[in-house]
Amino acid sequence: MDPQQKSEVVPTAAPLLEDQLDMADSMKHCFENLIVIDVGANLTNKKYSRDLDSVVQRARDAGVQKLMVHGTSVKSSKEALRLSRIYPDIIYSTAGIHPHDSKSIVEEPATWFDLEHIAQAQECVAVGPCGLDYQRDFSEPDAQKQIFAKQLHLAIRLNKPLLIHERSAQNDLLEILDKFENLPPVIVRGFMGTAEEALKYLERRFYISLTGYLCKDKSDTGVRRLLEDGTLPLDRLLVETDAPFMYPNTRASKLPQHVKTGITERSLLYLHRYCTFQRNEPCSLPAIVEMIAAFMKKTPEEVALATAFNALKLFGLS
Repeated sequence: MDPQQKSEVVPTAAPLLEDQLDMADSMKHCFENLIVIDVGANLTNKKYSRDLDSVVQRARDAGVQKLMVHGTSVKSSKEALRLSRIYPDIIYSTAGIHPHDSKSIVEEPATWFDLEHIAQAQECVAVGPCGLDYQRDFSEPDAQKQIFAKQLHLAIRLNKPLLIHERSAQNDLLEILDKFENLPPVIVRGFMGTAEEALKYLERRFYISLTGYLCKDKSDTGVRRLLEDGTLPLDRLLVETDAPFMYPNTRASKLPQHVKTGITERSLLYLHRYCTFQRNEPCSLPAIVEMIAAFMKKTPEEVALATAFNALKLFGLS
């Protein structure tokens, strides 16, 4: 049961009732919900097949007002669009071919037209995630480049924002992007690179989306530095859970104490009760926002408001 739900008195479930009352009492000392927007959740993943309604409701209860469900293949793009019609004004979809899946379009070129059709739907608010990923060899680099370029043309033609996925391929990715004029807004999603790499994106006025990866980042030159030294301004920042992946481990030993204490009890209740390393959920987003705020030495409300405004503006969410 979600933290905000009222409990019913059931004589045969006294221990459960007692737990619920304890939780309700603890909530009196928590902040009101942050209003946040998750610009990247993989709710087409089979891990949500049995309880998606509950997952979406928990997200809403936690303060996640809108969710963008990513399409990373023709099949998942079609499913993401279906979800956006089941949950109107809550879920919005994207349509893309992830670099790992590029070879599927090369091998079956006719499926590209299915993706084009999906991307034209009103509920589909962005093209991607697409880009280059050289960390794994699911698709050859040449195939990745070919399909990435096709999606760039599509985003420009539809005038829809472009979601970029990049791993160990920045030089090649920027070389391709720099050949295109009149690019729509570009969002580098799930950024895991260095501060130096981030600057190259920010110089081009791209947006950067962060996940719970900042719990894992232990480098002196990575995501945490971006936030601590002010390299990443609020007007270029978005937030996402990448659920069911990127669980934000708030108990990580390398996470600074001031960041841990910046997470409210309310956010921790949702995170620890409903999210695991095996299955993260969108309801973890407020905890991520609070960690980002602590690293940036800003209030969670500032970060929540700025990232929500950026998402509403970029993707035209109603």
